[in-house]
Amino acid sequence: MDLKSNEPFWLLKNGLLSSYPSLKSDEEYDVLIIGGGITGSLIAHQMIKDGYQTILIDKREICNGSTSATTSMLQYEIDTPLYELIEMIGEKGAVESYKACSKSIDDLEKLTKEIKARSGFKRKQSLYFASKKKDAVWLEKEYEARRKAGFDVTWLGIEDIEEKFGFQNTYGGILSKQGASIDAFKFAHELLRFNINKGLKVYDKTEMKSVKYLRDHNLALTTDGFNIKTKKIIYCVGYESSTMIKEYFVDLKSTFAIVSEIDTQKFKNIEHTLVWNTDDPYIYMRTTDDERLLIGGGDEDFSNPEKRDSLLNKKEKEILKNLKRIKPDYHFYTDFVWAGTFGETKDGLPYIGTHDNFKNSYFVLGFGGNGITFSVTGMEMASAFMKNENHQLSEYFKFGR
Repeated sequence: MDLKSNEPFWLLKNGLLSSYPSLKSDEEYDVLIIGGGITGSLIAHQMIKDGYQTILIDKREICNGSTSATTSMLQYEIDTPLYELIEMIGEKGAVESYKACSKSIDDLEKLTKEIKARSGFKRKQSLYFASKKKDAVWLEKEYEARRKAGFDVTWLGIEDIEEKFGFQNTYGGILSKQGASIDAFKFAHELLRFNINKGLKVYDKTEMKSVKYLRDHNLALTTDGFNIKTKKIIYCVGYESSTMIKEYFVDLKSTFAIVSEIDTQKFKNIEHTLVWNTDDPYIYMRTTDDERLLIGGGDEDFSNPEKRDSLLNKKEKEILKNLKRIKPDYHFYTDFVWAGTFGETKDGLPYIGTHDNFKNSYFVLGFGGNGITFSVTGMEMASAFMKNENHQLSEYFKFGR
C-alpha cells in the first residue's frame, strides 16, 4: 500500500465504527461526562459499573480528537524519569505514580477481556535506549532507581542492544518487561458500545455552551439550547482544558507519526517491543496489530492546527533521519503520516481532581506519553470522588500542586 495521508492512521484503518446521535432534548442524569475519547469512554465504563445513570457528550464525532491520533503505546514509564520525579515530589509519590501506570496496563488487559475487545491489545516489553554517550550516565541512574523500586528491568549494553534488536549507534539502555500496545480508537468505541447496552447515553456533535454550578447539582446548556441536569460533571477534555482553566498548568505540544508496512527480516523482536530513546524530543516505535511499523517524534510547541499540519513533510524527513541512525540499512516507505496534539506538564504527571472554580465537578486529564494509563488510574480516582473518598494519588495529581 502506498497511501500517504495527513489523516490519523487509526481513523483510516478503522473507518466509521459506530454512529451516535446528537442531543435533541433536555435530560437529567447522575453524571455528565464531557469528552468522547479514550479517557471519556474509560470513565463512562467506571460510572456505569458503579451504578450511576450516565450521559456522555462530545462536540466532535466520537473519538475524533486526540484519540484518533494517539500512538497507543502503553508504558509504565512516565516522561519524567523516576529518579528526577523522586527529586521533584519525593520517593513515595514518584514510585506510586510509576506503579499506578504499571497497574493500569494490567487493569486494561483485564478490561479488554471483560468486554471481549478485538482492538489488538498485546503485551510487549519496552526498550529505552541512550541515543548519546552522555545520556548513558543518567540512564544507568534511572535503571538503578527503577530496580530499587521493584520494577522488572535489565540493563543492556551496546552489544546487547545490537544483538537483540539490530539497532546501531546506541549507548546502552533499559529493557522493561511491563508494556503493551492497543488500538485505542477501536477500543474506545468498543467500550462505549458495551456500556450503551448497559444504559449509557452517548451523544456526539453536542457541544456544551455553559454550565450553572449550583449547590447540589449542575445545569449544562448545549449550543443547541438543551439542558442537562446532573449531580456531577466529569471533564475528560484533554488539552482543550487549557481554554477552560485560567491558570497556566500545561504546555501544548504537537507530535508527528508515520506508518508503513514492515520488513520483519530486518528487525529483531520489534513486534514484541516498544522502543523509545533519550533524545529531546524522543523518538518512539511500535508495531500495529495489522503488522505495520509506527514511528513517531519530532515534537514541537503547538500554536494552531494549520501550522502543525504544514510541518508534516519536514517532520517525516526528520523522523526517518533518526531511524536511519539506528537502522542504517533499512528503507522505510511511508504509507501514512499525521500529527496530533497533546499536553505536557511540569512534572510529567496528569491533572486528575477537583478545581475550585468548577463545583460538583472532576477533571481527568491524562497528559503526556502516558495519557491512556493515567486515564485508567483516573477510573479509580473518579470512582473515589463520586463516593467522597480520598485516593492516595490525589495529592500528586491535583491542580495547584
